[in-house]
Amino acid sequence: MWKSAENGKEGADGDRRGAVAGWFSAFGEGPINREINNRWAAACARLFRLYIERVKLPSEVPVMTLPNATLFPQALLPLYIFEPRYRQMLAAVLRADRFFVVAMQKPGRLRETPATVAGLGLIRVSVSHRNGTSHLILQGVARVELQTVRCYRPYRVQGIQVLKTPPQDNVTVDALAAKVRELLTQRLQMGLPLPFHTWGTEKAAEGASPSCTTLIARDLVEHVASLKNPEYVADLVSGAVLQSAARRQAILETLDLEVRLRRLILFLREEMEEHGGTKHEHE
Repeated sequence: MWKSAENGKEGADGDRRGAVAGWFSAFGEGPINREINNRWAAACARLFRLYIERVKLPSEVPVMTLPNATLFPQALLPLYIFEPRYRQMLAAVLRADRFFVVAMQKPGRLRETPATVAGLGLIRVSVSHRNGTSHLILQGVARVELQTVRCYRPYRVQGIQVLKTPPQDNVTVDALAAKVRELLTQRLQMGLPLPFHTWGTEKAAEGASPSCTTLIARDLVEHVASLKNPEYVADLVSGAVLQSAARRQAILETLDLEVRLRRLILFLREEMEEHGGTKHEHE
């Protein structure tokens, strides 16, 4: 289901599976169509990156704080907006530059306390309804560090600092990215579904079509195999595959790409072992 913007509740209208399926399977099944899907997705990603490279990112933005939510660069996050303050936020953002931040609520805090490292997103699609609610798809643009709070009402606005990935050893990160692709393939072979239940209700997860989830997982594996940039591999797999919100947030907060990939490999192995997979020697 779509992630709701009110205290992490799930919106009853809409389905994240459909949004993800549309992203990876716009042209249907079959070997030829899957190849078209991969090329189409890669072309869209390139165009989006070119746009982001040329646009001036804001220095302060509204912040939406949600439990268990992480927004990685390039990732797509469907949201259901119905809380009054976030309706106001959405209207203001759509009139301006379409940017806002999604931050994970710090565990154990009763008051709204967003994690310091979060994801800046750009609204790609927004559909309003007669009752004032909206569905939208947010695409991740950058990791950011939340800074000074500008205001709390009617919604939180904070200054942000874009976080850059430092230079890395290309040979090492390429080898680590290859290991991530290998583990992703093994995960699919084990029959582990993508963690849609992270975003939906238990009932929705139980009703998910096995053929649909298998198709999306297979297309994800093929799309990741087509990516040349190890950083895109790390972020896409982390956002789409890791079931643990704490593990996803740990990856989001890791700027060094080599360390990020090594953590991702560890987390993938741990989750596979938790689901009965074969234990591996850590490299």
